[in-house]
Amino acid sequence: MPTELDRALGISAQALSLRTRRAEVLAANLANADTPNYKARDIDFSSALTAAQKQLSSNNDGGLHLTSANHMTLPGDSGGLELLYRTPSQASLDGNSVDSQMEHAAFMENAVRYQASLSFLSGRIRTLLTAIRGE
Repeated sequence: MPTELDRALGISAQALSLRTRRAEVLAANLANADTPNYKARDIDFSSALTAAQKQLSSNNDGGLHLTSANHMTLPGDSGGLELLYRTPSQASLDGNSVDSQMEHAAFMENAVRYQASLSFLSGRIRTLLTAIRGE
């Protein structure tokens, strides 16, 4: 159930969380670039953000959510996100679908967008602190 603070921070907090998860997935792709039969994965960020926004605007979705990094997850759990397989631009002989250059570009783009999300969230927090202090 979203709290008033969640609503005050807006979608920026969810976007930051999704960007973090996508960075993990892209890093796993890069780490397995030489692993035979490894299939590159990615997150459809726009649909995941839309789902997070719907959850934020709802009063109660009735589901259970991880609220701490210490909560246990099942092996292979993607944190409620659907991991999609990336279509390779060129087939490799060992069955690996990771294109290192494409993965590097996606990782760097995600990093820039992560910084933007962090800036938006920081601005929201500063605005809330200003309102709380009455300045």
